[in-house]
Amino acid sequence: MPARGADRDKAVSRISQAYPDRVEVRGRDLCGDLMGRLSFTEFFHLLLTGREPTEDQRFFLDLLLVAIAEHGMMPTNVAARMTLAADPGSLQGAVAAGILGAGPVVLRTSESCARLLEEAQKEVASGGGPAAVAGDVARAIHAVGGKVPGFGHPVHRPLDPRAERILVLADSRGVSGAHVLLARSLREAVAEVWGKPLTMNVAMPIAAVMLDLGFSADVVKAVPILACTAGLLAHVAEEQEQPLGFQLAARAEEAVEYEPDARA
Repeated sequence: MPARGADRDKAVSRISQAYPDRVEVRGRDLCGDLMGRLSFTEFFHLLLTGREPTEDQRFFLDLLLVAIAEHGMMPTNVAARMTLAADPGSLQGAVAAGILGAGPVVLRTSESCARLLEEAQKEVASGGGPAAVAGDVARAIHAVGGKVPGFGHPVHRPLDPRAERILVLADSRGVSGAHVLLARSLREAVAEVWGKPLTMNVAMPIAAVMLDLGFSADVVKAVPILACTAGLLAHVAEEQEQPLGFQLAARAEEAVEYEPDARA
């Protein structure tokens, strides 16, 4: 087994360090520099990427966090409320229960959209036109009975107002680039291949705009998780004042009919 170099043996973190008289974050003095100068959104960007955001990055990161922080009685919020109802003293446990439900079906779809757009953009860079590449992607997914991430919504039809607002602002601020163009091309391709328009939900513009602003696909999934945390905190705070958790559990039991197992 070859010996590893000294650099590989050294354990390193570049995020922060606390000292007796100060806290250093990404090479900056937390109290002497960052506090009072950066907004939380700007600080989140610095923590996540190691760089302070450009004005457009700050604007859209802020916008996207606001866009998806709250959407009613989502499964994540219901899970948090019911957890708090069962254990009223565990606010952090209730929030954690909601975060654990932040998977690709409910919240992390933007990451799947980002991966799809990245792969499609490679094909465009190789000489394929956006419309042709989008058509190939849609047909390939449809052929295996799959679903294109970022399309379809149980409530918002025919348009997701959040998605449309993101696209309007991306256009007006001049940040719409190759990935936004691909997202729009996919919308047209999906409608053609499926034989009907499908709602482009908020996940696709989130991914497209972040990629066009220089964020990596790995970073995209952090935005829904942070946004979800804010919404969850609101729901558990209301649950403490106006409990709904046991009502939600009772309604679920009423909605599900019991049938004896015929195999027994």
